[in-house]
Amino acid sequence: MILLCAFLVGIVAGLRSMLAPAIVSWFARENLLATGNTYLALMGYTITAVGFTLLAVCELVVDKLPKTPSRKQPLPFAIRILTGSLVGATVGATGDKVVLGIVCGAVGAVVGTLGGAAARAKLAVIFGRDYRAAILEDLVGIGIALFAILKVA
Repeated sequence: MILLCAFLVGIVAGLRSMLAPAIVSWFARENLLATGNTYLALMGYTITAVGFTLLAVCELVVDKLPKTPSRKQPLPFAIRILTGSLVGATVGATGDKVVLGIVCGAVGAVVGTLGGAAARAKLAVIFGRDYRAAILEDLVGIGIALFAILKVA
């Protein structure tokens, strides 16, 4: 179950690169994710949670702007894989499966990046506006992250 949850939070990182670390960090801060005495304990620091939250809020706004580059470009894609690995490791640490969590989170981020882009493009056509598809993608990402982490916590 832990590795599935690491994969799911990785998907969220693929949808929104900073949303997943923000949510995971707050759960770690509240000791609902057991990072122990590992380097991942930094995810439970208040400053980390606040920092990722500020970045996530900025990302949620910038994502809706017409000049925002595609998430599939090399740098945004790489950032999503890195944050997916980070959140996967943090979730994996709860079950002492950090390395497998990293892998599951990274794979989830790739799936979330490519699948999210494809789904959003189709939804934008259906809705007639990208903005509505983007809002729905935000809500789905939040829902998946909360579901996954609550299954582990």
